[in-house]
Amino acid sequence: MPQRDWYRLDNAGVLYSALKKEKYAPVYRFSAVMDERVDPSALQRAVDRSMPRFPSFQVRIRKGAFWCYFESNHKAGPFVQPDISNPCQPMRDREDNNWLIRFYYYESRISFEAFHAISDGSGALTFFRTVLAEYLRERGVDIPPDPLILDVGQPPKAEELEDAYGRYAGKRVLRGGFQKTAYANTSPQEPFYTLNVTMGLMSVAALKAKAKERGATITEYLAAVLLLSLMEKQRAEHPHRERPVALAIPVDLRGWFPSGTLRNFMLTLRPCVDPALGEYDLEDLIRYVHHFMGLSLNRPEMQAAITGNVRFTRNRFLQTIPLFLKKPIMAFSYWLVAARPYTATFTNPGAVRLPDSMAPHVRRMEVILGQATRPSPHCAAISCGDVMEVTFAGTGTSSETERRFFTHLIRGGVPVKVISNRTQREVL
Repeated sequence: MPQRDWYRLDNAGVLYSALKKEKYAPVYRFSAVMDERVDPSALQRAVDRSMPRFPSFQVRIRKGAFWCYFESNHKAGPFVQPDISNPCQPMRDREDNNWLIRFYYYESRISFEAFHAISDGSGALTFFRTVLAEYLRERGVDIPPDPLILDVGQPPKAEELEDAYGRYAGKRVLRGGFQKTAYANTSPQEPFYTLNVTMGLMSVAALKAKAKERGATITEYLAAVLLLSLMEKQRAEHPHRERPVALAIPVDLRGWFPSGTLRNFMLTLRPCVDPALGEYDLEDLIRYVHHFMGLSLNRPEMQAAITGNVRFTRNRFLQTIPLFLKKPIMAFSYWLVAARPYTATFTNPGAVRLPDSMAPHVRRMEVILGQATRPSPHCAAISCGDVMEVTFAGTGTSSETERRFFTHLIRGGVPVKVISNRTQREVL
């Protein structure tokens, strides 16, 4: 297909670009812990070989009179760098040749960071998995063609660049009521820029067995444990009035609306529990999350939600407002509908599938969500093989949320190894 030189932002990209500033940008990280020490020269060659296959990642953000947009970045890079102690740094203008992705290495770990306006977790994992395949080839490993990785020798497909939100926007809009302000779960903020990261490693088989005992999926089980941990933490703070505890759970829409896009295509669900209604135990929360997810994941309602989001960004009045005035409006809208009603984000991209030729060379995968718009931790989970990795990351000083979360898992019979850039310890 012919090379394009600029791209409109998709619906999610419009909102994320409005949040980007000197000290903040929505950034996430995927890492692969390999079976041997990383060769940075081979990794750089793999990145260089892969980039032309992914034009939607080979961009920089530009400001027009009315909207931000992506422009193809023809500058050198992105360059592979030694890793840093505080990941997911804001992506500032005029740094790193304006690249919106980064690659790091440390011992046997390869890490990839992306500005969320470019892609969601599904698209980013497709890109990262392909880079890893090229890296292993550079190291002399035979990696045959496989549907799980893209062929860097082939041109990109048009569907990989599509705005799937616009494609599937319909005529009906889902009308939702005003959502209550949720418990914020904040703590005193660390000095800029300090991101406290705590990872828990556990067996997928052990976790799946515990979830199955309760008739839940792994995502439902972990979400319920997180809700319980947050409710307990709020109660221990003895507030004058307990607020609802709500999670933002991103859902990959490609399973309901077929699309090969590598850009953003997700929707956020909001399981919410109000402690004012009474005491909840873990069994109550598992049943609630299980049925909530089952009721919420239906095509008509999700399409109506997509339609409402697309109509907001395509509003004719909003389109006529200059960008310097529009960004504060969009940022306030994000706070109103995507921050204020939520206590924490919990995302689980699921099991990372690897070709049989790659699997022996990847010991585990890791994921980190960067700083929130306030000093409260986000939670993310990912698995590869029999290793499930759950990460808490935030700019607040408190580690109480993750302590309660992992303690519940351990007491429930799931052994957890905990690693943190605060301290390192193992809990069995």
